[in-house]
Amino acid sequence: MLPQDPEILVSFLNLKLRDNYKSLMDLCDDLDEDEASLLRIMDKAGYRYDPDTNQFK
Repeated sequence: MLPQDPEILVSFLNLKLRDNYKSLMDLCDDLDEDEASLLRIMDKAGYRYDPDTNQFK
């Protein structure tokens, strides 16, 4: 289950992306999360996924 607080969520996602996954799609597949929904949540919190750096900014 993903953290609900956006600040904790971005930290969690960036840690996982940095240490365990080559892309957001890999992370979502492994955690059984919907990528589009996660992107909407993060966008609403003011974060965008950058595939070049594989992190939310």
